[in-house]
Amino acid sequence: MTRRLTRALSLLAALGLWQLLTSLDVDLWLRFAQFPTVTDVARELGHRLGEGTYWQDVTQSLTRILTGFALASVAGVATGIALARSRLAADLLGPLLEVLRPIPAIALVPVAILLFPSNEQGIVFITCTAAYFPVVVATRHAVGALTPVWEEAVRTMGGGRWRVLGSVVLPGALPGVFGGLSVGIGVSWICVISAEMISGEYGVGYRTWQDYTVVDYPGVLVGMVTIGVLGRLTASAVELLGRRLTRWLPRPSYGPGARPRTDKAAAPAPAVPPITPEAAPHDQLV
Repeated sequence: MTRRLTRALSLLAALGLWQLLTSLDVDLWLRFAQFPTVTDVARELGHRLGEGTYWQDVTQSLTRILTGFALASVAGVATGIALARSRLAADLLGPLLEVLRPIPAIALVPVAILLFPSNEQGIVFITCTAAYFPVVVATRHAVGALTPVWEEAVRTMGGGRWRVLGSVVLPGALPGVFGGLSVGIGVSWICVISAEMISGEYGVGYRTWQDYTVVDYPGVLVGMVTIGVLGRLTASAVELLGRRLTRWLPRPSYGPGARPRTDKAAAPAPAVPPITPEAAPHDQLV
């Protein structure tokens, strides 16, 4: 409860500072004279929440991000496992992926325009590419870090390749895989918003750019707030799914700054009385 209150107060303090600087038209090094106040943005947000266009943009962006991210998750995990488990796959795919990985996904906008017949498919492709490489790298390292003892134990009991994959590789690599997924969902939001600004017809990114072109700065801030909230919700969903699928992992019983929890149900260990000369056996005294 205390941590939630602290987080809420930190957010309120940031909003209060924003309102103070903009309402007083502070102009030192940063210029807040033309910056919209919190009340201006809240008023514009309340107005747009009652419009169908706003929800259409939100739905369009969520559809693009979820479709691209789902494709990247499946393809990225499969590729990462193949690179870590197969020398042939590492030799064939590894050099190509290492050359493509440094290219920013947003730089693929011209390629998407040339390859795909519609902007919608191109934006999904860019979103998928943005999340694909973090998932591949995280999965490859997670599978490569697994101890060989687990696999040897399954093979000793008669398990085959698919048994090892389902019982050792996938469960053991899940923590690392979800680390890559958490990174991938954030990068996907960056790229889908950028792609919508460049070649989109609907979406939060497209609407934010349109507001900027008509000098509607409260609308621009509404778009930024919407992107932040949607990004936080999707990232939290990925983290929650990761915690549910890795329940078998040991969890710390306390968070940062919290006191360790004690198990009240556990009975205290009985005290062992010291051995006295009277109670000690004769052979221990000799």
